[in-house]
Amino acid sequence: MTLPGRQRVGRGTTWVGELSFGAAGIGNLFTPVSDDEAADTLAAAWESGIRSFDTAPHYGLGLSERRLGAALRDRPRHEYTVSTKVGRLLEPVPGPVGDDLDNGFAVPATHRRVWDFSADGVRRCLEASLERLGLDHVDTVYLHDPDDHAEQALTEAYPALERLRAEGLVRAIGIGMNQTAVPTRFVRETDIDVVLLAGRYSLIDQRGLADLLPEAHRHGTSVVVAGVFNSGLLAAPGPEVTYDYAPVPEAMLRRALRLQEICERHGVPLRAAAARFPLGHPAVAAVLIGLRNATEVLDAVEQFRRPVPDGLWHELRAVGLLAADVPVPCGDADRRPPGDHRGSLRDP
Repeated sequence: MTLPGRQRVGRGTTWVGELSFGAAGIGNLFTPVSDDEAADTLAAAWESGIRSFDTAPHYGLGLSERRLGAALRDRPRHEYTVSTKVGRLLEPVPGPVGDDLDNGFAVPATHRRVWDFSADGVRRCLEASLERLGLDHVDTVYLHDPDDHAEQALTEAYPALERLRAEGLVRAIGIGMNQTAVPTRFVRETDIDVVLLAGRYSLIDQRGLADLLPEAHRHGTSVVVAGVFNSGLLAAPGPEVTYDYAPVPEAMLRRALRLQEICERHGVPLRAAAARFPLGHPAVAAVLIGLRNATEVLDAVEQFRRPVPDGLWHELRAVGLLAADVPVPCGDADRRPPGDHRGSLRDP
């Protein structure tokens, strides 16, 4: 069984599933996950039809990549896609080590991260990822959070990615960030295939509409949206949850609770509407959801498959929770407007 909705990545030769697996959780993001739990989580994802997986060296100092590679090792390579990231090299730390919780991961700090967006650093980073994953290529590779390294990423790392794409070590290249200014510049000035945008195009935060999404649509660049729950607020809003990994502002909490009230009146959980919402924009190819156990996998798939009535989107617009010009996935079965660049694998 596979989930419907495989979208071509940019103008390239690979694809991404509309619901994709974010593998930071199985890299022990914030709390430990055992090897068996991680294997069960990935098995549940496969059995539920998920076929696109995103990871990074940053996630658990390589633990996420190793666990993902082990889970996929005996799967047919043509049936799934994997994305990883470059920009942080992992260097061994000699002697006794503590933990990596200062960086958000419950793993021993056996390595340190070294920012490196040089051409050599990009190649070394990808080669190390391929070894951890046990693969001879990845489908997509992203420049990972080059906020303070934008010029080097543009002038050194990006040409290196072009060469890796030409060599076949990657099928698509892109940039992954939780801001829009730098990715928008890359869309305008380079030939990237895809942007991974975290937390800036959600049911409560549509800052990506100001620049990145229209520019990506204009250039035929795909966008994969992560952080659709804004670190928990749109999954289960309450004073104890976070918004973008920080205490939620009171005004934002009130807005989320109002969104939840309207969703429930239409018989739809807030997290289902939040998961579907980004796909209303014609530049968005996929939604990436971080999953850390089998229960979360099954819930994510159930919510993603749940029909969202058009009336819900209409009411959110009517009460001012969505602006009139924000695209929504009305008529999910036929939501692409004329001129939409995305291509299904059914019509390559």
